[in-house]
Amino acid sequence: MNKKPTCALTVCTPAFCALAKCALVTSMMAGTAALAAPAKYTIDPAHTYPSFTADHMGGLSTFRGKLNRSSGTIVLDREAGTGTLEVIVDTSSLDFGHDELNEHAKAPDMFDVEKYPTATYTGKLVKFVNGAPTQVEGTLTLHGVTRPVNLEIEHFTCKPHPMTQKEVCGASACGKINRDEFGISYGKQYGFLMETGLQIQVEAQRADRAGE
Repeated sequence: MNKKPTCALTVCTPAFCALAKCALVTSMMAGTAALAAPAKYTIDPAHTYPSFTADHMGGLSTFRGKLNRSSGTIVLDREAGTGTLEVIVDTSSLDFGHDELNEHAKAPDMFDVEKYPTATYTGKLVKFVNGAPTQVEGTLTLHGVTRPVNLEIEHFTCKPHPMTQKEVCGASACGKINRDEFGISYGKQYGFLMETGLQIQVEAQRADRAGE
């Protein structure tokens, strides 16, 4: 007598089910971790401009300067709302657009770039809104002095670069320091105001990931 074909039935024993659930949860967690992993970005020195404004003679005019060479990294986790940054600036690249002023500013009675060839800013990206940080809580090391300096992020965006197709992020930030707190007090005796405005424009490209 011919027997009718039957479908095999897999019985889920308690031990088998527990293993299956564990494997499923582990797989889901691994996928989520990969999705939410922090991304590292390398600062593009060709499109990064730490600049500042400084008083001349107690309000007579305003000096504007920038630093032409900088490097660093940014680590960003937009999903978690966290991030860090480190920027190193070559102080010998100080540029006021005036040769004599540049030479004086680099001298020992001001930035003393021979003794202090770099300035470093490190910080945490905080107060995220819609995946974008709005502030940096950081510290600035300048002229051998380290002090807290916070920045307000006025603009922040990330998108594929239209030429390389790699993700790039850009931001504009501002802040203030009193330069005499960093030991750069030249001109104070002549009435120069010590408050110095900071304006930073930065672009950073996402670092290549393994397998890409």
